[in-house]
Amino acid sequence: MSRLRVVLGKGLRALVGLLLLLLGLCGFFALPASYTTYPVVPPKEGEPRWIRGAFHVHTTRSDGRGSPLDVVLAAKAAGLDFVLLTDHNDFTPPAPTWGDGVLLIPGVEISTSAGHLVAFGMERPLEGMTRWMPAADAVRAVEAAGGMTVLAHPVQKKNPWTDEPTAREAKGFELYSADTFFRHAMRNPVSRLLPAVGAYLANPMHGVMLLVAPEPEPGERFMDLSREQPKRSFCAHDAHGLPSYESVFSSLAMYLPPEQLPSPLPKDAKVAAALVTRALRGGSALCSFRALGEPEGFALEGVDLEQREARVGDVLKVRLPGLPDVDTVRVQVWGEGRLGEDGTSVELTGEGLVRVEVWAKGPGRFFGSEWRPWIVPNPVRVLPRTPGI
Repeated sequence: MSRLRVVLGKGLRALVGLLLLLLGLCGFFALPASYTTYPVVPPKEGEPRWIRGAFHVHTTRSDGRGSPLDVVLAAKAAGLDFVLLTDHNDFTPPAPTWGDGVLLIPGVEISTSAGHLVAFGMERPLEGMTRWMPAADAVRAVEAAGGMTVLAHPVQKKNPWTDEPTAREAKGFELYSADTFFRHAMRNPVSRLLPAVGAYLANPMHGVMLLVAPEPEPGERFMDLSREQPKRSFCAHDAHGLPSYESVFSSLAMYLPPEQLPSPLPKDAKVAAALVTRALRGGSALCSFRALGEPEGFALEGVDLEQREARVGDVLKVRLPGLPDVDTVRVQVWGEGRLGEDGTSVELTGEGLVRVEVWAKGPGRFFGSEWRPWIVPNPVRVLPRTPGI
C-alpha cells in the first residue's frame, strides 16, 4: 500500500508539474498577445458599407454551446447583419427572423454517407431527409427544394467529402474553414494550438487568428472541382461557441457588396433572408478575415461582377481597400493567371480558372508576423480569347 502511495504521489507531482509548465507556456504567448492590435490595414473613410454576416453556425438545436439568442447577441456585438444557422440534420429549421437587428437565416448541415453538406436558401421544405443518407440523394433533395449545396470542410482529416460525382455537383465549397483550422492546430499542439490558446486568454481575436494557417490541399481540391464549372467559395465559421461566437464573428465574415445588396436590409425577415441567400449564391459575394481589415473598397476590375468570367489576354486589376502598406499586403494568384510587376494586375494566360486573393501580414505567434488570407473573392472562369484578337 505504501508503495502504491509513493507511485501515486509521483504521478500527481508529475501531473502538477506538467500543468504548471503548460500554464507557463500559455503565459509566454499571452503576454505579447496583450499588446497585439488589429486591424492591420486601417479603413479608408467614405467607402459604402457592405452587408456582412456569419456562414455555418451551430446552436443548442444541435451541438452548439449557445442558444440562438446567444448567437444574436454575439453577432450584434461583432457588427454583423446576418447569421446563417446550419444545425446538424435540423430538417425543419425555424423561419427567418430578426433578433436585435441581426437577421437569422435557416439552413442545415446534413450528415451524408460521403461527408457533411451545408444547404441553405430552400424555397420549399426538404423531403425524404435522414441522417447518413446517400450523398446523391441529399444533393438532389436540396436542389428539389430550391436550395444551394456547399461541401462542408471537404478535405479535413475528420469527415472529408469522399464521393467524387456529388463533389462535382455541389455548387459551393468551404475553401477556408475555422473547424479545419482548429483540427490542424490539434495535430500540431506545440507549434499551433498552444500559442493560440495562450493568446486567446489575453486577446480572443488574436487567438482565433493564430489558428488561421492555410494548407494547400483545400485550394488544390477547389481548383480541381471548379475547372468544368467554377464553384462558389465560402469561408465557414463552423462556429460552435468555443472559441466564443463573438471572437470568431469578429475575425472573419462573408460580405455582400452594395452593388448587389445595399444596406440596410428590408425589415421583412423573409424578404431580407431571400435577398441575402440569393447574394450568397451569386458571384460577387466574398469572404474577408476582417480582423486584418474591412474589405470595403475592394474590387477585382476587368471581370463581370456576377458571372465571374473574363478572357485569355485580359488584365484584371485588384483595387485594394483601406490604407494598405506595400510591405504588409500582397496579391496571391493561382491557376491561369500571372501577377504583374505592379503587384496588383493579373494577366490571364490560358483557358480555365484563376483564383485571386489578397493576403496581409498579421501578428505572429510571438512578436513576429505571418502572412494570412485577408480578402477571398470567388474565382474567375477564363474563356478563350475573342476570335480575331
